Amino acid sequence: PGPRYTSYPAAPGFSPNFGPEDYRQEIIRTNASDEASDLSLYFHLPFCDTLCYFCGCTMLVTHSRPRIQQYNEYLKGEISMIAQLISPRRKAVQLHWGGGTPSYLSPEEIIDLGMHIKRHFQFEDDIEAGVEIDPRGLSREHMEAFRSVGFNRVSMGVQDFDPRVQKAVNRVQSERITRDAVDWSRQLAFKSINIDLIYGLPFQTVESFETTVDVIIDISPDRLAVFNYAHVPWLKPHQKIVDEQALPSPSLKLQIFKRTTEKLVDAGYCNIGMDHFAKETDELAVAQRNKTLHRNFQGYSTKARCDLYGFGMSAIGHFRDTYHQNAKVLDQYYAALDRNMPATVLGYRMTLDDHIRKDVIMGIMCNMEVDKKQIEERYGIEFDEYFENSIRKLKPFEDDELVGVYRDRIEVVGLGRVVVRNIAMCFDAYFDQMMKEKP
Repeated sequence: PGPRYTSYPAAPGFSPNFGPEDYRQEIIRTNASDEASDLSLYFHLPFCDTLCYFCGCTMLVTHSRPRIQQYNEYLKGEISMIAQLISPRRKAVQLHWGGGTPSYLSPEEIIDLGMHIKRHFQFEDDIEAGVEIDPRGLSREHMEAFRSVGFNRVSMGVQDFDPRVQKAVNRVQSERITRDAVDWSRQLAFKSINIDLIYGLPFQTVESFETTVDVIIDISPDRLAVFNYAHVPWLKPHQKIVDEQALPSPSLKLQIFKRTTEKLVDAGYCNIGMDHFAKETDELAVAQRNKTLHRNFQGYSTKARCDLYGFGMSAIGHFRDTYHQNAKVLDQYYAALDRNMPATVLGYRMTLDDHIRKDVIMGIMCNMEVDKKQIEERYGIEFDEYFENSIRKLKPFEDDELVGVYRDRIEVVGLGRVVVRNIAMCFDAYFDQMMKEKP
């Protein structure tokens, strides 16, 4: 276990010493330059209709529409407050709604929030605009609403089609409603469809998961994320409901993932790395071949060097030198906005060492390769000397032919893609201490 490296340093390293005024000043500072980066915008919609027992997200179950409407009004207030500090010359090249369940909003609420965002930000013509949806409770009207406010990508969870597994994790979702969601997305000309699967859930076997994968291959999404279930009941108490005795063993999980990878590659998907797959013609696969792939809090992306603004409860943002996270508790989020203050409660200022290590880690995670000379020239260091301890940690991976350590580069090879984040951990200056502090 370890970070997924959607950031470096990873989020557990964020500190309460970085607060709302620090965030406000960073916004002002980064918007004063004529060379300010493009914008990436993330909006967190935390509400769900039911609790999926495997969930690791910051979410809240509610059936109160007034409660959802109240949140939407606060979210729009935060957008209005922050947007006035951002230079109108800057354009958004990436937009993402996550959750929770963004599609739990009504079509009218989707249009209302979407138009509010469009009034406050300019979108680039080729914006990458993605939304997470749940096929359960979804209608074509929902998808039409998302499309009308500019979304062109959609991501949906399936996890597993096996009825026994679905019942065990409280997510009963038929193949029929999943296909309906995909069909509507294609009819409405969404550019890209992503499906999430999870292996390591109760009662899964190689054979049962293979049946799910066969159906997914027939559905033919553009991208797939095949996540390893993280059973962390000390962090997510609702996971105590999951029957630990029914969870597959680590060796069985590896067999499931190995077979899944073989089937997806045979079906024409590229193994992007760790747990992501994309068709060979997909932008992610093309970007990886061109070594222009990027990674941020939304996962793999083709949009690099953006300033990420996070809106909503628990949302995380990232500028070149800083990370910032909003309050994770609804009342704290509301209270900050009632004071006309950003809801920032955690943050982090990156050091030069952080930047050096982030470049190396992102090279490993995105391109499966680090060009030593490029890092040396960019930062004025001698790579092998600077990373002497990290290279020593790579030795077991090198012995197992998962990594090649050469004079000019470090390269992830063969099955190294499966354990790419473990390889990246070797360059993480905070990892050993973080594991000591783990509950």
